Amino acid sequence: MPRTILSQHQLGDTLVRFPYDPDTGVVGMEILPAALAAEAVAPRESLRGETFIDVLPGDDPWPARPVESLLQFKLVGDPYPGAFVQGHSMRNSETLRSFVFDGQERRDEDCATVIETQLKSADGLLAVHRLSWRQGDGALTVECSFTNGSDRPVTLEMFASFSLSGITPFHHADAPGRLHVHRFRSVWSAEGRHECRSLEELHLERSWSGAGAFSERFGQVGTMPVRKWFPFVAVEDTAVGVIWGARLNWAGSWQMEIFRQHDDVAISGGLADREFGHWMKTVAPGESFEATPATLACVKDDLDDLCDRLTAMQDEPVNPQPEVEQDLPVIFNEWCTTWGDPSHENLCAIADRLQGCGVRYLVIDAGWYKQEGTDWSSGHGDWIPGSKLFPNGLKATADAIRERGLIPGLWFEMETVGSQSQAFQSGKHFIERDGIPVTVRERRFWDMNDPAAVSFLAERVIDLLDDCGFGYLKVDYNETAGLGCDHPDSQGEGLRRQVEGSYRFFEKIRERLPDLVIENCSSGGHRLEPSMMARTAMSSFSDAHELVEIPIIAANLHRLLLPRQNQIWAVLHPQDSPQRVAYSLAATFLGRMCLSGAIEKLSGESWALVREGIALYQKAAPVIKYGISRRFGAVGESWRDPRGWQAVVRQSDNQALVVVHTFGGAPAIIEMPLAGDWVLEDSLGGERPEHSGGILRHATRGDFAGSVWLFRKG
Repeated sequence: MPRTILSQHQLGDTLVRFPYDPDTGVVGMEILPAALAAEAVAPRESLRGETFIDVLPGDDPWPARPVESLLQFKLVGDPYPGAFVQGHSMRNSETLRSFVFDGQERRDEDCATVIETQLKSADGLLAVHRLSWRQGDGALTVECSFTNGSDRPVTLEMFASFSLSGITPFHHADAPGRLHVHRFRSVWSAEGRHECRSLEELHLERSWSGAGAFSERFGQVGTMPVRKWFPFVAVEDTAVGVIWGARLNWAGSWQMEIFRQHDDVAISGGLADREFGHWMKTVAPGESFEATPATLACVKDDLDDLCDRLTAMQDEPVNPQPEVEQDLPVIFNEWCTTWGDPSHENLCAIADRLQGCGVRYLVIDAGWYKQEGTDWSSGHGDWIPGSKLFPNGLKATADAIRERGLIPGLWFEMETVGSQSQAFQSGKHFIERDGIPVTVRERRFWDMNDPAAVSFLAERVIDLLDDCGFGYLKVDYNETAGLGCDHPDSQGEGLRRQVEGSYRFFEKIRERLPDLVIENCSSGGHRLEPSMMARTAMSSFSDAHELVEIPIIAANLHRLLLPRQNQIWAVLHPQDSPQRVAYSLAATFLGRMCLSGAIEKLSGESWALVREGIALYQKAAPVIKYGISRRFGAVGESWRDPRGWQAVVRQSDNQALVVVHTFGGAPAIIEMPLAGDWVLEDSLGGERPEHSGGILRHATRGDFAGSVWLFRKG
C-alpha cells in the first residue's frame, strides 16, 4: 500500500510527521525526537516473506503498517469496525472511509505554530485536527473539531481528542519485547500508583495476519476523573530509550486506548465514547463540536523526563493566580482539628496560636453550616451558617481571623446538596436519570446548566464569600454523578454538559472575586487533572491525612502535577513524638505545606519544630515552585505497611531540596546522587548529611523518620 510523508515539521526538539496514503486519503500523525530522526527506519510495507503468509493463496498485499488516521470518530448509522473489535474499540469505523484529506495549513505567529489538517466528506461534514506548539514548550497540544456542513443532523458516538500512531519508528516490523505501557492507578487515599506492563503482557501483540484488531481501553465514568486511573498513557521503546505520552484535560468521563492491528502501536483518547461512557452527540446543520484538548510529548529519556514535559504545560494557566499565591504560602485547615465542628471560639483559639508563625491562610472546613439535628456530611446545600457555631455570623469570625494577620478561607461542596438540607427536600433543579434526581449516598447534584440553580449558588456561595471577606475558597466534591444524566442526545452528553456547567461556575467565581484563592478538592485527589488544576491555585493531594504513606503518595504526584499546586497535609497531635512531627512536616515539602490538628495543644518543643519547618519551607518555596524532581530509594509493594526508604531530590538552578523518609525496616545508611557543588543552607532539626563525590550519604534515625535539607549553589 502506498505510504508517503505529507509533511514534517520540527517543533522544538520534536519532529512531527504526517504520513499519508494517497489511495485512501488517510492522514496520520507520528512524533519522534528530532535528534533521532536519522535512526528511524523504513517500515516494511508487507507481510510477504513470512512463511505463514506466503503459503496463502491469492495476491493480497498483506499490508504491514497502513496509515492510521490522526482523527478518530464515528457517526451513528455507519457500520462499526470489524476485526473482532466492536465492544472494545470504535476506532477505524466505516465513518472514516467516507472522509478524505482536504488540506493542511501551517501558521507561524507570536512564537507559536499551529498545523491544521482537514478531512471532509462528500456531503459537507468537516473534521479538523489542530496541532499547536509554543516556543519553549516541550510538549504539543491537540484540539479537534467536527462541523456539520450538510443539510441533515448527524450524531457522533465517538470523537477522540487525539490519535498518535507509528509507535515505534525505530523498528522495521512489530518491535517484539521492547514496547512497554506506563499508566497511573488511583483509588481513594492512595493516588498515583505507577504501573508498567509490556505490550505482550497486555496481550497486544499483533495478530499473525492483521485480521484481528486489539485494544486496551481504560478510563473512568463519572465526575471524579481520577477515581481509578489518571487520564494519562505512555508507551516506551526500551531498546532506544524513547517514550511517547499523552494526557487529557477533562473532568468528566474519559477514555484512553492503546490500539494495535498491524506492526505499529497507536494511542488515542478523549471523551468516553458510546460503548465506554454512554455518549452520543447530535450536531445540527451548521453546528460544530469541539473535543476536549490533549497534550502530547515524546522524549529520548525516561518516564520522569516525559512527565516533566507534560506537567510543565500547567505553568501557563497557574501563573496568573492571585499575587498572594505567588510565594506559595502555608495553609492551616482546621478539618483534622475540629472534625466537622468548627466554631467562632475554636477558630479564634487556632488563629491565636498561628499568629505570627508564617501561616497565611486559615481555612474553615466542613460543618460551619450545621443546624440543629444535622451533620456535616449531609447537612450541606443551603449554606446558612450554623447559629450556635457562629452566633454573630461568619463575618465576625472572618474578621477575627484577619485581625490576627491571617486570610480566612471557607469550605463549600457547592455542586452537591446533602439529604438534610432544604434544597435537597425541594427535589428541584438537580440532574436526573430516567426522570429521577440522581441520588448517591445522601447527595444530589445541582444541574449546573439550570439558571435557577446557578443563581442560587451565586447568592449562597459567591455573595457569602464576598460579604464576609473570605480570601480563600476550598471546593470539595465528595461523590461522582455516575454514568450520566438525562439529555435528548444521551446520558453521556448530559454529563459532559454538566461538567461544562461546573467550569462556567468556577469562571463566574473568578470574574466576581479575582483575588480569591481557590483550592480544588474531591474527597482528596479525585479531581487531579489538568482542566481543574488550571482553574484553581492548588489541589488537595489525598485524604490520607493521618497516614504513614503520605510521603509515598505525595512523591507519586510529582509525575502528574506541579508540586506548587499539590497541597500536602501534616496533621499534628500533642502525643506525637518529635520524630513523628518531623516525619509529618517533611512530607509537606513535597508540595504545598498545609497544617492541621490540635496545634494549640502542642508542647513547646513540638511547636518550635513546627515553626522551624515553616521557616525552612519558606526558604525552599522557589525550588518547590520551579524545580525538577527525581525519586530514589526502595519501597515495598504495600503502602499501608511501607518498608525501606524514599528520597526526593528537587533541583533548580541555584537550590536543591532533599526530602527523605524512612519506613519499616529502614537501613542504617542511605545514599542518593546529588551532583554538583552544593552547600547546605538549612535543614529540619539541624541534621547534616555527608556530601562528597556527587553522593549524599545519610545516617538514618531509624524507622519512620523524616529529614529535609536545603542546599544552595556553592
